[in-house]
Amino acid sequence: MSEYLLEMKNICKSFPGVKALQNVDFQLKAGEIHALLGENGAGKSTLIKVLGGIYHPEEGQILIDGKQVSITDVKSAQENGISIIHQELVQVPHMTVAENIFLGREPLGKFGVNYTQMSADSQKMLDRFDLGIDADSLIVNLSIAQQQMVEIVKAISFNCRILVMDEPTSSISDREVTALFEIMRNLAKQGVGIIYISHKMSELNEVCDRVTVLRDGCYVGTREVASTPKDELIAMMVGRELDQYYVRDHVKSEDVVLKCVNISDGKRNRSRVKGVSFEIHRGEIVGFAGLVGAGRSETMQCVFGLTPGSTGEVYLDGQKIRIRNAVEAMRQGIAMVPENRKLEGLYHVQSVRFNSTIEVLHQFINLLKVDANKEAQITQEFIDKMHTKTPSQEQVVSNLSGGNQQKVMIGRWLATAPKILILDEPTRGVDVGAKAEIYEIMNNLTKQGVSIIMISSELPEIINMSDRVYVMYEGRITGCIPQEDVSQEAIMKLATQEASGGQEQ
Repeated sequence: MSEYLLEMKNICKSFPGVKALQNVDFQLKAGEIHALLGENGAGKSTLIKVLGGIYHPEEGQILIDGKQVSITDVKSAQENGISIIHQELVQVPHMTVAENIFLGREPLGKFGVNYTQMSADSQKMLDRFDLGIDADSLIVNLSIAQQQMVEIVKAISFNCRILVMDEPTSSISDREVTALFEIMRNLAKQGVGIIYISHKMSELNEVCDRVTVLRDGCYVGTREVASTPKDELIAMMVGRELDQYYVRDHVKSEDVVLKCVNISDGKRNRSRVKGVSFEIHRGEIVGFAGLVGAGRSETMQCVFGLTPGSTGEVYLDGQKIRIRNAVEAMRQGIAMVPENRKLEGLYHVQSVRFNSTIEVLHQFINLLKVDANKEAQITQEFIDKMHTKTPSQEQVVSNLSGGNQQKVMIGRWLATAPKILILDEPTRGVDVGAKAEIYEIMNNLTKQGVSIIMISSELPEIINMSDRVYVMYEGRITGCIPQEDVSQEAIMKLATQEASGGQEQ
């Protein structure tokens, strides 16, 4: 009997212009939670897609229980006991939770699909993990966090022996993370081997046994998590020491550049934004913290003109303005990088060039004449600024890693030269090296007078990058914490209770 449940040996995979994997090795033991680390573009997702039958390697072997197997497609991967939860959720939004869980393997009755049994079986699995989700709800009506938990239940429902989780905690609350880790530990006790991909280094010691690091498509090494310092893992990932991680050395101005008063979304029965007031100073980074569903993203959607019927007053440099749509917001110098790059951010079938310049067409198109050199210049400027890993400007953006897609999206909005930049979860799915680069870019932007609103569920970046932190709870601001008083305890206290009085500035 083999020591390993899974072995991947000398895996090689190339794409046009890119060697994604070069002789990569990976071993997983039964009952082990094994972290897979690496910068964006290191090859983690490619390796997992090879395991899942989505990609076919040019070279290499896959062994399960010491026996070589052929994984030619997703079905053969499932037949070998492999389930994968991908970073970008793959769900049918206008079908129910139960229909998504049993998609392609629906239970049949005398007259076709037995929807009653499917719903009951799904509800039993959902209740087993105490998720509070109705099996008959449409996926489109769930929050991103709830959709993530449904995907986890679906993967587990296959009775898998090898479970892969690609950034499973990127969109869920701390309470749900705790529940997820408990599920993972229970599965490991039952002999399931779990491959865990995450950019949150703090999670490794909490839940992982061993860690394997990839860099630039190559295997770097495998370590025991408990005995390996965080700095050593970072150096393995990026090939260098990170001298500075959080970069914040700019002193903000006292000039108020944006003031929002009594912002509401106008939805009477299911309002997520209820009379929110706040202000932003020039050259300031203001953090917006709160639990998932607190209304942070929805508030910024109102400010950016994305919510029809929203109410309240917006002042820019002391002048009252009216923003009825995103085009008007952009004309006023406001840019917004949305939370969900897959649905709201990128044109996935288009090139890096197209995605980088779509918001600044006026800079290189005059009537019917296109200045291709100028377009290429703009594109290259933000590839360089964001350190985006792409073989060319013409690479289809969906072929980039998730973190490099995020860099393209941030670069696109920086090309508009905004006065105010709204960043909704700017480092979600981004590796430690890229995070440090994004923080440095944010810091440099504030030195140029740009004001940044940062919505983040990662408390370390809220605490270390913000000049002030507004905290939201159930659609309202419960407090504003100055930089010198910001702490995890102060944020969580305000994030779990209603405001005792008026809103602080």
